[in-house]
Amino acid sequence: MTARTTRFRAALALGAGALALAACAPSADTGDGGGDGDTTLTVWSWRVEDKAAYEKIFDAYEQSHPGVTVEFKPFKATEYNKILATGLAGSDGPDVPQVRSYGGLQTTVASGALMPLDDAVDLSAWDEGIVAGARGKEDGKLYSVPLARQATVLFYDKALFAEHGVDVPTTWDEFIAANEAFLAKDITPLAVGAKDDWTLPIVHEVLAAPRFGGSQFQDAVASGETDFTDPDWVASVDVLGDLEKYMPKSVTGVAVTDAMTLFSSGQAAMYPGGSFDLATLQTANPEMDLGVFQVPPPPGSPSGSDATTAAWADGNFAVNAASPDKEAATELVTWMATPEFGQMVADEIKQISAVPGVTYSDPVLAQVAADLDDRGSSYLLLTDFRYGSPSGTDLLGKGVQELFLGSKTAEQVSAELDKGVKTWFQPAS
Repeated sequence: MTARTTRFRAALALGAGALALAACAPSADTGDGGGDGDTTLTVWSWRVEDKAAYEKIFDAYEQSHPGVTVEFKPFKATEYNKILATGLAGSDGPDVPQVRSYGGLQTTVASGALMPLDDAVDLSAWDEGIVAGARGKEDGKLYSVPLARQATVLFYDKALFAEHGVDVPTTWDEFIAANEAFLAKDITPLAVGAKDDWTLPIVHEVLAAPRFGGSQFQDAVASGETDFTDPDWVASVDVLGDLEKYMPKSVTGVAVTDAMTLFSSGQAAMYPGGSFDLATLQTANPEMDLGVFQVPPPPGSPSGSDATTAAWADGNFAVNAASPDKEAATELVTWMATPEFGQMVADEIKQISAVPGVTYSDPVLAQVAADLDDRGSSYLLLTDFRYGSPSGTDLLGKGVQELFLGSKTAEQVSAELDKGVKTWFQPAS
């Protein structure tokens, strides 16, 4: 095991070893947020790996808000939804919960646990595609403030590319040639962890979005003009099947953490993932020279389809309607919509802030943000097809696993995705 691999596994163990905390009182205060007493606000999140960054951010807030203490309590991501639902249903939930977006937000909204924020926060200048992830589907009210614009990203190892004389591809033929060049050197071209089905729709967006048409297809499927049996969508799923030979052997038995280890330790050339992976990769291997590029359109891509970076809102912050300090909690969440907070998200958490006008000192983050602004699209299975069960991401994730195992064709995977979402999805009128 190399030193790079050891460092990466240690970083992952730090996040994975954090246990879900017992229920915590939302506020141990002597006032109502507007009086003379000190106020303690609890903020819950699933981002264990960002604890130090959030503590630094909230230290800055406390300095400008004397008498207010903000306690950041992260939980294991896979257990967070259940923990949050239990906390919000009782008297021991957080004052400010980090909540999911789009369809993932709706159950929390329907429970009545969140306070509407329309009168407190003005997001009229924000990207409405991002703000949509913070609204109630039924009433259209704003229930949270988006934290970040996440993006699908193809990371690559600049040093590895340079060492083997491989240029960043600008055409599909060049992309395939790059994969072949690394494969010939016994270097895994594409570090994919297909054991974790949640990551496969992201891999599909990274590698094949131009083949189904990106935003063009999103508009057509949302209106009912087409569906997931569309030949271009089927062909995009087939792209993953064609690229499987460039992924780790027995890819469905490889966890995403193992795939990241392959990449971070120099055993893989490229890693298709999310912008949220950047800080983890940099922490695991600070010496790694990371780059990103958009995958060129495969042959047969619809006319006008171009390389793209798909985005979605993630990690919104809300106000617990049962908080005894709603005024102070609302003030904190309102501050989360300011450029001050947005800049700290970029600098400390290494994510693309949802706040307009933020600048990025990290060159990788700056490139992803520029790609989003230049040729961005929506991660449509999350933004449009997570409002019911079964969700689009769940269906495609499991379907691609079966594609890799050889038990389903791209046509079958697409047909089952289409059938599943049609049990609840209604096209826009």
